[in-house]
Amino acid sequence: MKRVALLIGLATAMAYGQSVVTNEIRSQFAPSGTLRAGINYANPLLASRDEKTGELSGVAVDLSRELGRRLGVPVQLVGFDAAGKMTDAVKSGAWDIAFLGIDPARATEIDYSAAYMELEGTYLVPAASPLKTVEDVDREGVRVAVTSKSAYDLFLSRNLKHAQIVHTGTTPESIEVFVKSKLDAVAAVRTSLVAAAKDLPGARVMAGHFMTIPQAAGVPKGRPAAARYLWDFIENAKASGFVADALKRHGLTANDAIVAAPATRN
Repeated sequence: MKRVALLIGLATAMAYGQSVVTNEIRSQFAPSGTLRAGINYANPLLASRDEKTGELSGVAVDLSRELGRRLGVPVQLVGFDAAGKMTDAVKSGAWDIAFLGIDPARATEIDYSAAYMELEGTYLVPAASPLKTVEDVDREGVRVAVTSKSAYDLFLSRNLKHAQIVHTGTTPESIEVFVKSKLDAVAAVRTSLVAAAKDLPGARVMAGHFMTIPQAAGVPKGRPAAARYLWDFIENAKASGFVADALKRHGLTANDAIVAAPATRN
């Protein structure tokens, strides 16, 4: 049965251009024998965490388990409540693969795959806010709550010239600070803001976006064989329909996220 499963896996890989797993690839992905997958459950488009059981689920979880299946190794999910915390954890070797937004500031320590899906970063503003468009936010005196070291924080820190960024630890904290400190806006992925707006009478999620956030998988620097395989794996997952099916399975629509376009490795 194991031989049959191996042959089926090999045929599937060849059909979509996925490279064959070697001992070097397997050992770089899972030096301990287990693939430890960093999961940011604060971003509901990537994953969520059951408050009662602590169980993680979502697109990133599905991809982690599928990668583990193809590698032939067990998967351990390592949950984080903020992307910045997960990014920082690469220094301590807390994970072997992680799912996070692509940003050049992170690429000094992480080798990315191509994007597997794209999200929108936008703003939530309070009732009767004079800020009408995304462009209106970058004004003197405007204060924006942003989750520290998130993909949109890295982007806004480079691009906002006048507005003041108020850093928080997580998206829920951003919403809390936005309300308690009467800030002018909060930045996050659209889906999180739409959910938050339901509990904030009159609050408005802006049309349009200040950035699209390509979501990818990454491995720590220094694992070149794993990085090459990961790129092929993500392209395979898009081409085969795995990512599209995962989005549907978790109730995500084109208003939440879209499958990223095919990419060619440089």
